[in-house]
Amino acid sequence: MKTVLIAAALILSAATAHAADTCASKAIDKNGKPLAGAALTSSMNKCQKDAAAACDMSAKDKNGKALAGAAKTAYTKKCVSDAVGG
Repeated sequence: MKTVLIAAALILSAATAHAADTCASKAIDKNGKPLAGAALTSSMNKCQKDAAAACDMSAKDKNGKALAGAAKTAYTKKCVSDAVGG
């Protein structure tokens, strides 16, 4: 029972850390200030393209087989939305 609780805590902490790592949270300059205007747009577009590529590569079912068709589209859409932060 103790092992299950520890595993659940680790999974939740990993999910929380991943949720905070979005494109919107990465859009800051070298001084830690939020980007604005063209810099923000450029950063968000690049981050969204990178997220889409990563999501396409990770679109697999529970058996490790690549998803196709509507399942892949739905997975990629949700994955990119989660990565962008919206």
